[in-house]
Amino acid sequence: MAASPADVRRRAGLRRMRMVALALLLLAAVVFLATLRLDHGGLWGYVNTAAEAAMVGALADWFAVTALFRHPLGIPVPHTAIVPRRKDEIGRSLQDFVTENFLTEEIARERLAAAGVTGRIGRWLGDPDHRRTVRTEAVRIARAGLGRLEDAEVRTLVDDFLVPRLVREPVSPIAGALLEGVVAERTHDGLVDLALEELHAWLRENPGTYAEVLGSRAPWWSPPWLDDRVIGWTYEQVLAFLREVRDDARHPARQALDDLLRRLAQDLQHDPEVMARAESLKERLLTHPQTAETVLGLWHSFRTALETAMDDETSYFHVRGDELLAHLGEHLVSDPVWKDRVEARLAEAVSFVVNTYGHELAAVIPVTVERWDGRQAAERIELHVGRDLQFIRINGTVVGALAGVVIHAVAQVLA
Repeated sequence: MAASPADVRRRAGLRRMRMVALALLLLAAVVFLATLRLDHGGLWGYVNTAAEAAMVGALADWFAVTALFRHPLGIPVPHTAIVPRRKDEIGRSLQDFVTENFLTEEIARERLAAAGVTGRIGRWLGDPDHRRTVRTEAVRIARAGLGRLEDAEVRTLVDDFLVPRLVREPVSPIAGALLEGVVAERTHDGLVDLALEELHAWLRENPGTYAEVLGSRAPWWSPPWLDDRVIGWTYEQVLAFLREVRDDARHPARQALDDLLRRLAQDLQHDPEVMARAESLKERLLTHPQTAETVLGLWHSFRTALETAMDDETSYFHVRGDELLAHLGEHLVSDPVWKDRVEARLAEAVSFVVNTYGHELAAVIPVTVERWDGRQAAERIELHVGRDLQFIRINGTVVGALAGVVIHAVAQVLA
């Protein structure tokens, strides 16, 4: 495994702490040898005993720390090299520990609430540069996706998956239920208003076209002056009718349209004949040779328009995207209803992931450890915790020296 910059820093820190621990051991040995032949009846006795006990403590703790990762001095002493020998058990124990103590719903919800994610996101989106970053990344991802989607793949998707699947699936009950909901919730009113407004405006602005079309249907024996009067009268009547239907939400024509749509919705769901005709029409449309070409042409138009909009930062795509992001950020910061709603949804999502996949997420620990051999496992673990373990050696040296002083003092008192 290649060493990361963090591993290099850890290894340097481990090496420094090892040198400190070894230096204290050597210092204790030097002091012990230097005071070995001096008079132990006074101060030098305490110094010599402290140095001796410090060496014992340092060596004992060196053995304990080293035995975790390898055989001390390469000698296969029983119950040493614990990590290499039991790395798989250690990995499974770490998995259980992480699952039981970290990947729990309570802790996840608590950490999510303490993090204040919605407020941070809102404030981050308040910066125009950050919003530009979001748009840039969205464009980059979209462009990469569009670039990898070839025409042949789109055609294959349509011919081999979408069309056969739609042909097999009955759509009349779904269409009927959808149409029933649209009529019940008056969702179609806006479309009807738009159609009436556009039709009325076109007819008002194109009386000549209306007269030309209607005049071509007049009988040959009808005098022109009579045709003009009839065409003029019907033109005014049609305009008046469209205006009345447009302006009156309870006009009989609108109610008749609603009744027609309701009957159609019911028939699409319950009338076998209507359902069969709808399915037959659907199948003829989907299996027509031109269907795939039409879908592919629509896809080309959509992709071209999207790529053009993505290239132009003054386009509606970028302007509207920036407005939506700014609006979202403002709500996440200042609207408590939005904040509570988003945080509740995030908490639900995190809880679902933790409860459903927490154990699988933690399973990466034993799986990774099992891939290592014993030496690699020992090196990786020692690299992360070895520096702190060297303090055990240092403390052992210091505590050993203090214990030696106490022992020598007790021996002097009892002598």
